[in-house]
Amino acid sequence: MTVAALVSGGVDSAVSVHLLKEKGINPHLFYIKIGPDRDTEWNCTSEEDVEICRWLARKYGLPFDIIDLHKDYWEKVVGYTMEKARLGLTPNPDVMCNKLIKFGVFEEQIGHEFDYTATGHYATTTQWQGKTWLSTSPDPVKDQTDFLCQIDALQVSKLLFPIGHLWKHEVRQIAEEAHLLNAERKDSQGICFLGDIDFRDYIKAHLGEQPGDVREIETGHKIGTHRGLWFYTIGQRKGLGFSGGPWFVVKKNLKRNILFVSHGYDPEKVYKDHITMRDFHFITENPWREHTTERVCFKIRHTPEYLTGSICQRSDGSWHLQADQKIHGVAPGQFCVVYDENHHLCFGSGEIDF
Repeated sequence: MTVAALVSGGVDSAVSVHLLKEKGINPHLFYIKIGPDRDTEWNCTSEEDVEICRWLARKYGLPFDIIDLHKDYWEKVVGYTMEKARLGLTPNPDVMCNKLIKFGVFEEQIGHEFDYTATGHYATTTQWQGKTWLSTSPDPVKDQTDFLCQIDALQVSKLLFPIGHLWKHEVRQIAEEAHLLNAERKDSQGICFLGDIDFRDYIKAHLGEQPGDVREIETGHKIGTHRGLWFYTIGQRKGLGFSGGPWFVVKKNLKRNILFVSHGYDPEKVYKDHITMRDFHFITENPWREHTTERVCFKIRHTPEYLTGSICQRSDGSWHLQADQKIHGVAPGQFCVVYDENHHLCFGSGEIDF
């Protein structure tokens, strides 16, 4: 069995390599180089990452290569992010990176030469009904199936998640016992391709500013001016800078360029108990009978908690998810990730519509 292992310099991918070696598998290590600019070679992470990957390869006597995909990342992921933001939607570049770069372009250029691709994601796979399904990690805090919700059946069938059955503290313990250089290294935070760059500054550099009114949703009173709807996301509280707060972003009017805010989520009008998705991407296949309503768990953001509700497909092809409870922070453009009732199998996701 031949395995390509994606390494980042972090402890999760390093322990993944260690566990593969313990099973007698000698993976070929690959570091994917990406960046936030179309033309420069600037890398989103420090050279320390690459040096740790080189050290890991030397420690286990494995081949190591750097794959430069920063132009592909710009065209496929950064381009997607800017376009969604320009439309006032909430993009998720991490989801698209997994789909289009790590398991897309990499597979086309390199991965197809190997039987499997291994990563340090907190996820598992399950054999059910003769097919491979994406399934969750036992660690609810670290589970990353929501970031893998747009991959397809071929991609998931070729993936290995060596640490997917472990809790984070177990991964750290293995790293310490194996004397890995990055055993205590902090996990990366935020959007990978930005590094230490503030997302709002990056958006401004590419989209500029488009000032408009900020209004209180209950009264319609103007309480300030925003710099552009793409700088804000539904549910946002921090970094707004409007007087008389705290304020929460609750709605955007794209046609009139108005940002609506509220002092809280008490008003019923800013809650939703349903979600509409124009389309739904099934990772493996549709597990539900046609024209039926199915009980599911779901997430609309990266969180350990699952929401519950019922999903069905309407006659126009869209999908409607009726939640059992009122939910806040539902933003068009987000992915609604759907699981089985026991939140074990991840069926797929749909982009939330207006």
